[in-house]
Amino acid sequence: MPAVAVHTVPLREGPLLPYAEAGDPTGTPVVLVHGYVDSWWTFEPLLRCLPSSLHVYAPTQRGHGDAEKPPDGYLPEDFATDLVAFMDGVGIERAVLVGGSSGGVQARIVAGRYPDRVAGLVLLGTPVTLADKPAAVEMWKVVQKLEDPLDRSFADRFAKGLIAESGAGSAAGSVGRGFLETVVEESLKAPARVWRETLRGLLETDLRATLAGILVPTLALWGDQDPFVTREEQQTVLDTVLGSRLIVYEGVGHVVHWETPERVARDITEVATTTA
Repeated sequence: MPAVAVHTVPLREGPLLPYAEAGDPTGTPVVLVHGYVDSWWTFEPLLRCLPSSLHVYAPTQRGHGDAEKPPDGYLPEDFATDLVAFMDGVGIERAVLVGGSSGGVQARIVAGRYPDRVAGLVLLGTPVTLADKPAAVEMWKVVQKLEDPLDRSFADRFAKGLIAESGAGSAAGSVGRGFLETVVEESLKAPARVWRETLRGLLETDLRATLAGILVPTLALWGDQDPFVTREEQQTVLDTVLGSRLIVYEGVGHVVHWETPERVARDITEVATTTA
């Protein structure tokens, strides 16, 4: 179990971001990219499972968690620009990018535009489309009306809705109560405007287009109980990204790295060791 340290880095012409770091400084760099209203904490179980032979970074993105919260810059392209600036800021020339949920969108953008900076790409329950989904439309109706301070019960329901029913934070579930409470607390650090503008950016961006130009080894991990991302979307990844692979996690919900961090760690490690 590698030790996890938390640091901060100022981005070039950007905000100050906290990031978690673990593993061997001489190991293959792996950057974990969180999704909507998460922070680096969403990867804490995964950080504990990844081998110390890897050099793992998990930044918190602008507006989220304890990162600085500028008034704008919440489109997927903005987060992708920050991701490259983060790699520059901590001295990463080339890394395996692991995108959780919508974090895979900015990871895909970077992989397509800067293939020399990306050794491999792992997508964890990442959508290919969003704007036409009833659940996303309903979510947008709610998020448009959010005001500060955010209602904790709303954030709690949102987080629990990401997990397969058998793992939804119960005593017998696969996701611990304490961890889930931390995730909720972290999501509440994002102001209402960040919830709103980040979701607006995801809905207004052609997410399918972010698959274009990806030539690096790509692995998609998807839980078959995912209420937001469909099997058909995963097939689109396979059809669009040359040589990409899919692993289906049976009985697992949207956030595979919460419910099965050990298994996700093994799959990420396989990509990292074969692309180094």
